[in-house]
Amino acid sequence: KGTGLGLATVYGIVRQHQGWVEVASEIGVGTTFRVFLPLCDKPVDNAGEKSNTRHAVRGGRETILLVEDEPVLRELARVILQDYDYKVIEASTGHEALAVWDQHAGQIDLLLTDMVMPEGMSGRELAEKLKARKPDLRIIYTSGYSADIMGQDASLRDSMFLQKPYAPPKLAEVVRECLDVAA
Repeated sequence: KGTGLGLATVYGIVRQHQGWVEVASEIGVGTTFRVFLPLCDKPVDNAGEKSNTRHAVRGGRETILLVEDEPVLRELARVILQDYDYKVIEASTGHEALAVWDQHAGQIDLLLTDMVMPEGMSGRELAEKLKARKPDLRIIYTSGYSADIMGQDASLRDSMFLQKPYAPPKLAEVVRECLDVAA
């Protein structure tokens, strides 16, 4: 009854860490997922790194069009971006984003969009439509699926990809990096 993004996210994270997932399912009994990760024999000390990350990433005054169909994720991203002083305009679908774009023509500096959305328009299709209106528009695609699964093609070459789930500082870092890249 879900979107399948949870399992895709787990699979992507586990694979990035050279692990694997085993699944056992029996009708009427249930499903068991076993996640295997390699053993790390070195202690990890990220405490100092985490506390300094917020201050290391510069925010900005740019306007971001945030397109995310999951209300909780959209609200979380909005709050994170506003904490870094960005102006955030929200939409829940590609069609809604086009209407919002028309209301704020010329004011949007960056499109932050989920790649998989309802109502027949993907994030990639939305980006193509908006790029036709503003060729120098900066774009960040997000997805619970990895970039490998989503496919690397020409339409991703002039944009950035951020895999869900992401930490707030990572979102801020990618947004700043995307905005600072020369057109």
